[in-house]
Amino acid sequence: MQMNRVKIKHAITEGETSLGIEFGSTRIKAVLIDNRYETIASGSYEWENFLEEGIWTYNLVDIITGLQTAYSEMKQEVERNYGITIRKIGSIGFSAMMHGYMAFDSTGSY
Repeated sequence: MQMNRVKIKHAITEGETSLGIEFGSTRIKAVLIDNRYETIASGSYEWENFLEEGIWTYNLVDIITGLQTAYSEMKQEVERNYGITIRKIGSIGFSAMMHGYMAFDSTGSY
């Protein structure tokens, strides 16, 4: 078990990790994995859609807050379990629910 812990700490320190961010229909998730696809740490934020002018949507504040909260929880789990702070990540991927999207204009307004 100790050797695995050493390998995980090395992966985190060297940025040999991948971060997945998922905007699901009920939860935003952040998951950090190693190069063997093993979960190192995760965080989440629960949110809900709402009906606005006849359209089901999500609040932009919830998107930002949710992303920050999920990442922060994941980062804190790394610090708590491995005693180190994330400084770099090898790759990042985003996924969003297949039945929704957020549309923005050129100024970033929606």
